[in-house]
Amino acid sequence: MAKIQKTNAARLLDRAKVQYSLVPYEVDENDLAAQHVADSLGEDINTVFKTLVLHGERAGYFVCVIPGNHEVDLKKAATVAGAKKADLIPMKDLLPLTGYIRGGCSPIGMKKPFPTFFHESALEHEKIYVSAGVRGLQIEIAPADLIKFTGASTADLVKQ
Repeated sequence: MAKIQKTNAARLLDRAKVQYSLVPYEVDENDLAAQHVADSLGEDINTVFKTLVLHGERAGYFVCVIPGNHEVDLKKAATVAGAKKADLIPMKDLLPLTGYIRGGCSPIGMKKPFPTFFHESALEHEKIYVSAGVRGLQIEIAPADLIKFTGASTADLVKQ
C-alpha cells in the first residue's frame, strides 16, 4: 500500500495532538459531490461534511461545514455570522483565499483563520469526515475534537 502523504491539515492536527485518521478515496473529477465521497468510503452521507466558504455583508469571510447531502441556508448562515446577508464565494476566489481547491477544501489550515460554523448535526456522530485539504483524502475525526480545534461553533445552517 502506498504511503499516504500528510497534508498541511493533518500536520496541524498532529502538532495539536488531536486524534484522527487519514482515509483515501477514489477521485472522480466529474463528480466532486460529497455523495461520491460517502459512497467511495462506504459511509453514511450524513457523516461526510463539506466545507463551504461564504462572504457576509459587513461580516467578511466565514466558513460553514455541513452534511454532504444538504444545502447551506444563506439566511441562517448570515445570521450566525452576524451578517445581514451572505453568499457563497465565487469558485475562482477559493484557492487564493483559502489555499484549497474545490473538492479539497478543508476547515483546517486555511491561509487565514476565518470564523467557522459546523452544522449542529455533527455532534450526533461518533466520527465525521472532512476534506484533508486535497481531493482523494478525507480526515476521519471526532466532531467535538474538530470543532474545538477549529474554534468553531455549531448552529442550524441547512435548508430544511
